[in-house]
Amino acid sequence: MSTAATSTTGPDHLWSVEEHLEDILTTVRPLEPIELQLLDAQGCVLVDDVTVPVSLPPFDNSSMDGYAVRVADVAGASEEFPAVLEVIGDVAAGSADLVRVSPGQAARIMTGAPLPPGAEAVVPVEWTDGGLGEGPVSGMQARSLAPEGAEGQVRVHRPAKVRAHVRAKGSDVKAGDLALKAGTVLGPPQIALLAAIGRGTVRVRPRPRVVVLSTGSELVQPGEVLGHGQIYDSNSFALTAAARDAGAIAYRVGAVADDADTLRSTIEDQLIRADLLVTTGGVSVGAYDVVKEALSYAGDEDEAGSGVEFRKIAMQPGKPQGFGSIGRDHTPLLALPGNPVSSYVSFELFVRPAIRTLMGVEDVHRPRTRATLKSDEALGSPKGRRQFLRGKYADGEVTPVGGSGSHLIAALAQADALIVVPEDVESAEPGTEVEVVLLG
Repeated sequence: MSTAATSTTGPDHLWSVEEHLEDILTTVRPLEPIELQLLDAQGCVLVDDVTVPVSLPPFDNSSMDGYAVRVADVAGASEEFPAVLEVIGDVAAGSADLVRVSPGQAARIMTGAPLPPGAEAVVPVEWTDGGLGEGPVSGMQARSLAPEGAEGQVRVHRPAKVRAHVRAKGSDVKAGDLALKAGTVLGPPQIALLAAIGRGTVRVRPRPRVVVLSTGSELVQPGEVLGHGQIYDSNSFALTAAARDAGAIAYRVGAVADDADTLRSTIEDQLIRADLLVTTGGVSVGAYDVVKEALSYAGDEDEAGSGVEFRKIAMQPGKPQGFGSIGRDHTPLLALPGNPVSSYVSFELFVRPAIRTLMGVEDVHRPRTRATLKSDEALGSPKGRRQFLRGKYADGEVTPVGGSGSHLIAALAQADALIVVPEDVESAEPGTEVEVVLLG
């Protein structure tokens, strides 16, 4: 239940961006940890520190295909005067029974294979005649094609230092080292490390399930034919993609017509698979703003457990917003305005931090920086509103993209930043320094 739903703020109260965001982040809590198989844990946040149970690599091994030798046996070797060694066998990756290399001997060894007892270094096969009795070779023949390659003699044309081309045991990580810190988001490299140290499962906070639905009888699914007065539903696609980009498992629901009962029923049906619900459209003051009609907070929770409050935020675009909880499990719901830019900006400012909070990520906000405003004219901004304009950021400068209209989807597609014009600034002049939210 939103803390604001029990506050004394009236319907005409103008919330600041910080007040609305704080209410959301105070209400939303990280999801409970669960144990998951490694691949199921991709994109999740690690709950506990993970220490290394076994060193990596767990044994000295070869970094090259070549021959395991004793250093003294190849000292001074050259193409004119090669060191001639007896080949006593093969050492392949995964070998358990290892031959011992004694003075005057060598063992063919493959990349990743354990360094056999007695050997001090590995000479690459390119430094040898490959056991063929001729000049330097470029590689080894497969054992099945040349079984004699593991026997006979090999001529080595260069000397080798102690431990040359040998990966030392524990040179990556040692047993007892910290492998990953709690709070780490598990991507492919982190999952690789967990697998390498033998972890089959890991304790994480799961990726939140976010259900996105748009409202409006005028909305048509892409691919269908537009009728008079209709537009394609872009919001649900944009916000579902944005939720996935934020780390969620996102489900898109087709546009719901302007009918409060239908909307309530649809939302109730979606609660079974939602950790967070996001609606877009129907939150303003029009006669067909069904989200507000269906979910408005009326003082006490109704039988469905709804406690959604609709507010005015001191920002442009995105002044009308709704937040609260719904259903028996008090699933958080954020109701965003329907204009495409308003909807997307609202997502970045409010929904994305909520998703990242559910995940348990330490830093839930987009990075921000300062940049020099590069524009042909001053940027106007309404007094008392924090304006978020689309922009392109590069090399410490930000250039506005498109105008301030909340319907300009094409301009939004070109932007990689939001230019922030504070509430007390009515005109941002070219060349001045502005705050920028980086979206990329």
